[in-house]
Amino acid sequence: MYDQIAANKRDSGLLLIGVMLLLLGIGYVFARAEGLPVEFGLFAAACVGVVAWLTAYFGGSSMLLAASSARQISHEDAPQLFNVVEEMSIAAGLPMPKVYIIDDSAPNAFATGRSPETASLAITTGLLEKLSRDELQGVMAHEMSHVRNFDTRLMMLLAVLVGGIVLAADAFWRISYFGGGRRRDRDSDGGGQLQLLFMVLAIALAILAPIFAKMLEMAVSRQREYLADASAALITRYPAGLAAALEKISADPEPLEAANRATQHLYIVNPLKGATQKAAGLFDTHPPIEERVRRLRAMESHPA
Repeated sequence: MYDQIAANKRDSGLLLIGVMLLLLGIGYVFARAEGLPVEFGLFAAACVGVVAWLTAYFGGSSMLLAASSARQISHEDAPQLFNVVEEMSIAAGLPMPKVYIIDDSAPNAFATGRSPETASLAITTGLLEKLSRDELQGVMAHEMSHVRNFDTRLMMLLAVLVGGIVLAADAFWRISYFGGGRRRDRDSDGGGQLQLLFMVLAIALAILAPIFAKMLEMAVSRQREYLADASAALITRYPAGLAAALEKISADPEPLEAANRATQHLYIVNPLKGATQKAAGLFDTHPPIEERVRRLRAMESHPA
């Protein structure tokens, strides 16, 4: 477990470096394609990366909670929930996180925060109403595992990668539409073929880079769900509780109104009911529920 935490911290640092290098590369190619000074492209890309990272690192949790219409509550508002969260935080060896409620009848939950000390848990009213205490413990242990494993930090940085690349691609299309063609016509006498090559490369990057970045985000998200399930089973010593909760949440027909495609990967079960859960495709944010439950049932039958 400690190896996984160390790996997540290391991956977060490597991801930040990768974000900056990728954005700088995109800035360089786009500048060459549009006939702009290379320095301008590199500077603009660096600004996008730094601003996006700082925004996500220091304000990402607040934005996610606000976007999910979550409100912070106290022990008096939901005593049983607070008792369960406190039990799971002690079992996981973590500080007590802030607790938020989403007023929605669809059962679901997510964790966010750049560290255990700044962690927050968001739980829908539907989850409190429809799960038993054992099932609620399993869900809270799963979310506390995301916090303990620093998955929440890693996923925020992945969101930066996707958002920064999409922003850079959108900027390229706007610059190209509002004046790139005139610059290319003016510069066609010198280096026209090379600039055309960079233009083709820039178009390919603008189309493919956001897709590949999204695929990376989804693949990492799926793997983290498996790890959090296993960690939760170790914390509660009762895998059946989480398995039953996953089955109940996934079978619930009500969509979560506060969720969208930007936040769906945060939740313990994909809140967008139109999403395919039979097989984990390239763009699926979660592994198949059937496979997650099978692994948990196997842990129950063959405890470590």
